[in-house]
Amino acid sequence: MYQKKKEKLYVSDLLKDPAVSYPGYYILSASMIKNEMLHSALIALHSFDFSYYQIPKSFDDIFKMFDTGTFPIYKEKYIVGYFGSKMMYLESSGWRGMPATADVFKLESWLVC
Repeated sequence: MYQKKKEKLYVSDLLKDPAVSYPGYYILSASMIKNEMLHSALIALHSFDFSYYQIPKSFDDIFKMFDTGTFPIYKEKYIVGYFGSKMMYLESSGWRGMPATADVFKLESWLVC
């Protein structure tokens, strides 16, 4: 079966001087590399500028972001997406399934815009 080619998106391509330089890149599909909403979330995460983000008032705020194609931030460390009824977080090697820990159910662990 044909496997879609993944590419590296370097943080240095998004930000000149990131406040958080690790990870230095993310492995993503070609469509995700072009996703400007993802770029905005990554810029906020790596510049540590959460001025447009706030703690959600309810879980509906988190799912509204998923519905609009934007990406909430979890624990000020991870970009989270919702794909095929699965919540996934982005790490350097790509999207990973998000484990259901107690922290996932704490609104103060999330940032939404």
